[in-house]
Amino acid sequence: MRTETLTYLKENANRLEVNEPLVITQNGKAKYVVQDVDDYEFQQESLALLKLLTLAEHSAQKETLSLDEVFGEE
Repeated sequence: MRTETLTYLKENANRLEVNEPLVITQNGKAKYVVQDVDDYEFQQESLALLKLLTLAEHSAQKETLSLDEVFGEE
């Protein structure tokens, strides 16, 4: 993953290509991650599938969970 400063992001936002996630630092510390929207959506769909698998595993063991328990805040 490439790392750049917040200043770099501001100066280059209009011509920035994000082929891989880009870590943005502020005051020397990682603050944000910029990534392609398609990659973000794929990541979110993958997490949802993993949560559904968790629900299925628990249901198979007769320990049912509600959708709120699976998709709720951690």
